[in-house]
Amino acid sequence: MSEVSLEAESGRTSAEDPQVNCEEADETEESLSEDVKQQSVDNSRGSDGTDEVLYEIDIDSAEENAENGDKAGQNEDEGVQRKSAVTCRDGSASLPTSPVAPVAPSSAVASRLARSASDSQAEKGAMKAQPKSGAVVLSDDLKNPAMEKLDLVRKWSINTYKCTRQILSEKLGRGSRTVDLELEAQIEVLRDNKRKYQNVIKLAQTLASQLSQMMQTQRQLGDAFADLSLKSPELHEEFGYNADTQKLLSKNGETLLGAINFFISSVNTLVDKTIEDTMINIKQYEVARVEYDAYRTDLEELNLGPRDATTVPKIEQSQQQFQIHREKYERMRNDVSVKLKFLEENKVKVLHNQLILFHNAIAAYYAGNQQQLEQTLKEFHIKLKMPGGDSPSWLEEH
Repeated sequence: MSEVSLEAESGRTSAEDPQVNCEEADETEESLSEDVKQQSVDNSRGSDGTDEVLYEIDIDSAEENAENGDKAGQNEDEGVQRKSAVTCRDGSASLPTSPVAPVAPSSAVASRLARSASDSQAEKGAMKAQPKSGAVVLSDDLKNPAMEKLDLVRKWSINTYKCTRQILSEKLGRGSRTVDLELEAQIEVLRDNKRKYQNVIKLAQTLASQLSQMMQTQRQLGDAFADLSLKSPELHEEFGYNADTQKLLSKNGETLLGAINFFISSVNTLVDKTIEDTMINIKQYEVARVEYDAYRTDLEELNLGPRDATTVPKIEQSQQQFQIHREKYERMRNDVSVKLKFLEENKVKVLHNQLILFHNAIAAYYAGNQQQLEQTLKEFHIKLKMPGGDSPSWLEEH
C-alpha cells in the first residue's frame, strides 16, 4: 500500500512543481531501497531455512519442487520490478531503477541441485553395473599353462566318452564299424604268426635247456669213464673209448647249443622288435578307426535332427572334427599297409637264413659230422661261448 500511495503522491506533485517532484523522487528512492534491503534480509533468512531444508529434499519429488520454485521466482521478480518502476509525470526525465540485491538460493535452485545429485548417482550406478554385463574375455597374460592343461583335459574327456560309447555300441551290435577287409585279413595273419613264432621260441628254449643238461651229463659221464680207465688196467681201452666218445658228444653239443641260441635270439628279435613295432602301429590304426567311427556316428545323429540356430554351429563343428579324424584314419591305414609289406619281406629273409642254420646244425650233430657242424657255424659267423668265458680272468679283474 505504501508503494502505491507514494507513486500516486509523486504523480500529483510532479504537475505542480518540478522541484518538489524531484525531492519526492529522492524520498521515494530511499524508501524503495529500504524496502528492498528489508526484503533481502527476509530472503536471506528464508534462504537459511531453505539451506537447512535442502538436505531433507526427496530426490523422487525433484520435478515438483522445480515447478514450485520457478513460480516463486517469477513472483519475486515481478514484485521487484513494481518497486523499481519510478518515473516522472511530465515525461521529460526518468529515474534509473535501483540495482537489485543478489537473491539467495530459492527452492528452484534446490530442486536443480537435487536433480544434478540424482543424475550423478545414476551415472555412478551405471558405471558400477557396466563391468558386470557382457562376456568376460581373458587377456593373453591370464592364459597360463593351467588353463591350457584344463582345456586339454576337457578335450580328452570328450574324446574318451565318444570312443567308449562307440566301442560299447559295436560290442552290443547297435553301432556300425568301418572295415578294410584286405588290411584286416593281413593283420589277423600277422597276429596268428606272432603267436606261432612265440611258441617256436618257447620250444627252442626248452630244447636248448635240455641239451645243456645232457651236455653236462655227458661231460660227467666222460670224466667217470676216464677215471675208471686209469683204475682198471684190464678195461683201460674200453673205458677210454667211451670217455672220448662222451667228451666228443659234449663238445659237439656245445656247438649245436650255440647254433640253437643264435636261432632263438634272431627269431626273438623278429617277434619282440620288428613285429611288435608293427603291432604298435596297428593299435594306433585301430584307435584312429574307433575315433573316426565315433565322430562319424555323432555327425550322422546331428544330421538326422532338426536344423536351427543352435544345432547348425554344432553340425559345423562336428563336420570339422569328422574331417580331421577321417584324414588321421586314412593316414594310419596307409602307414600300416606299408609296414606290413616291409615286415613280410624282412621276415622271409630272416627266417630263411635261421631255418637253414637250424637244419644244418641238427643234421650234422646227429650224423656225428663234426666238420660239417663247425662249417655251419662259420657260415653264420657264430662264435661259441666257452664254459666260464663270461666271467673275467684274475688278470683282467686286476
